[in-house]
Amino acid sequence: MDPKLLKPYDPKKTEGRIYKLWEESGFFQPETGAPWTHSPDTNLNFGKSFSIIMPPVNANGSLHAGHGLVMTIEDVMIRYKRMRGFKTLWLPGLDHAGFETQVVYEKKLEKEGRSRFDMNPDNLYKEILDFTLDNSSNIKNQIKKMGASCDWSREKFTLDKDIVEKVRQSFKKLYDDGMAYRGEKIVSWCPKHRISFSDLEIKDEERTDSFYYLKYGPFVIGTARPETKFGDKYVVMHPDDKRYADYKNGQKIKLEWINGPITATIVKDEAIDMEFGTGVMTITPWHDTADFEIADRHGLDKEQIIDETGKLLPIAGEFAGTHINKARPLIIEKLKSKGLVEKIDENYKHIVRTCYKCGTLIEPQIKSQWFIKMKPLAKKALENIKDGKIKYIPDHYQKISIHWLEKIIDWNISRQIVWGIPIPAKICQACGHGMADLEDTISACDKCGGKVLKDKDTFDTWFSSGQWPYLSLGYPDQKDYAAFYPTSIMETGGDIIFFWVSRMIMLGLYMTGKVPFNIVYLHGMVLDPKAQKMSKSKGNVIDPMTLTEKYGTDAFRIAMIVGNTPGTSLALSEDKIRGYKNFANKIWNITRFVLENQKSGESETKKNVIEEFENIKKDITADMENYRFYLASEKIYHYIWHKFADEIIEQSKKDDDMKKSLLPIWQDCLKILHPFTPFVTEEIWSMMSASSPPAGQAGIDRPDQKNLLIAEKWPC
Repeated sequence: MDPKLLKPYDPKKTEGRIYKLWEESGFFQPETGAPWTHSPDTNLNFGKSFSIIMPPVNANGSLHAGHGLVMTIEDVMIRYKRMRGFKTLWLPGLDHAGFETQVVYEKKLEKEGRSRFDMNPDNLYKEILDFTLDNSSNIKNQIKKMGASCDWSREKFTLDKDIVEKVRQSFKKLYDDGMAYRGEKIVSWCPKHRISFSDLEIKDEERTDSFYYLKYGPFVIGTARPETKFGDKYVVMHPDDKRYADYKNGQKIKLEWINGPITATIVKDEAIDMEFGTGVMTITPWHDTADFEIADRHGLDKEQIIDETGKLLPIAGEFAGTHINKARPLIIEKLKSKGLVEKIDENYKHIVRTCYKCGTLIEPQIKSQWFIKMKPLAKKALENIKDGKIKYIPDHYQKISIHWLEKIIDWNISRQIVWGIPIPAKICQACGHGMADLEDTISACDKCGGKVLKDKDTFDTWFSSGQWPYLSLGYPDQKDYAAFYPTSIMETGGDIIFFWVSRMIMLGLYMTGKVPFNIVYLHGMVLDPKAQKMSKSKGNVIDPMTLTEKYGTDAFRIAMIVGNTPGTSLALSEDKIRGYKNFANKIWNITRFVLENQKSGESETKKNVIEEFENIKKDITADMENYRFYLASEKIYHYIWHKFADEIIEQSKKDDDMKKSLLPIWQDCLKILHPFTPFVTEEIWSMMSASSPPAGQAGIDRPDQKNLLIAEKWPC
């Protein structure tokens, strides 16, 4: 018996060595397989492939608990399919993460007393690149520590030269097909970061503010944002509202307002809610989406009141240059002095839109940006989803996806940052027309002949990552694309089903004509032990690296799987991980007993016990095939602890005949455990291989290495 078995199991001394052995074995690559995988006589899945594209990890920090869950679930899938004889590819990748990474770097700049707005864009880009490359090395090492058996020889980065070029080409194709266009629309703008967002990057929050009822000529209007009212010169009411029947559409009225007398115009529009407030309102088309749409319908003027930093413009008179947060009470005081405040409700609860990164109130602005027409893309996606070409786990996410796709709006893909893929386009200085320009050859506007400038914006990160499955596989020419696309499964968090999953489906169908994956497996969030969302401000963030260092990676992994149903949030406690460290020790000690007490031969007792275990194996295999890992892991755990250890081993102490069943059952238990706890099972397997030949299918036999469990055949 291996002398290491006489000592307690030590993950710190084992895991690094085992991972290096796996990497050197070549089994992370789909081309490499145990001898039995190359024969149709012994491999039911001969020639079949199974592929996962790893959600590219943001290369701007460290792995968090959610990443730990992703790496564990996907590695379980890959290891299981590898042991079933599939040609398995798990392609790893890192994401430049555009705005996310720039925000992280901006915090670093703030600590240094610098601002990105004062920096040369090229210098800023280089600094962020160096920062990202330093972090990416750390991230990759952490992924390896999680036991991820991905093919590092195929690793991709979203800013790889070939990826960037293909993203540019896809934009040109969208432009040529009339799907990408530059338009002047109202966008969601963060005054702190000075960047526009798509609707998906906006966080809705309930807040309690003051609501002001203001006298606007003969009317009373309500608003929570008096700072936007300087340019209000249109008063809108529903055409069927009998209270205002005497007022006619287009009628002019004179009234006193914030900075003096103005002339307002009556507008009748059915968008007005007659039940809200007084049923009449003024509009600020530049700073409100609903107001913008009303103004567009009636051909009304749109005037900017607030600049890109959240300060009032000259139209605000004496308040010009004042930040809106400081200006609001001052404006109300002036309105009071003029007798224009009817009343104030100081407990007005409403939903406001905020930047998802900094919490700053979103300030809608009219901007000229690049948009993608989404309805034609969504139509194809809906057809394929409804036809069942993509299976959702859990299945209720299918309905969620369909609902969102049916209500989809055009996607703003312009971002005002340097860290990303530059949009290959020229903008006309005269008319604002945008033209895709891959070769940088356009020198004049093709509409008005005016002078053009390069677009300074970059693509939304989701535009490049939304094309990740086929881009990372070398579309359209490389053999990996032909061999592994569509991929088998996309495993990711349910919280990015719109950000990423649905966009991958739409762009994949548009560019390749095929769905990018056959199955979507969505996990829930990883919460703290009190089932609260983790955040640095709460101080409840769980660091997977700290826990794997303390209890071993296997304990962390199986704690993330047992009882974790797809789509359901997981409350992760250190006690649970500690408990599975005890389980790792248990299987270590069981191995010692089995090797010390193994006997050969047949007996009726052995046959009965083996037959019972065969049924258990079939049950667990059915769970694995149907992606019920939370059940499979729990069943093998309970079988080992309560059946094998508590009953079979205890009986064998009194019955030598029972000892004949120990080794074959235990070898199969280790195979089943391997996808969940790969390190300790691989270490044990090497000791057992040295002690006795494996029962059933033998492992790899190479002169330069021991038999490896990673390449063993699944025992069912």
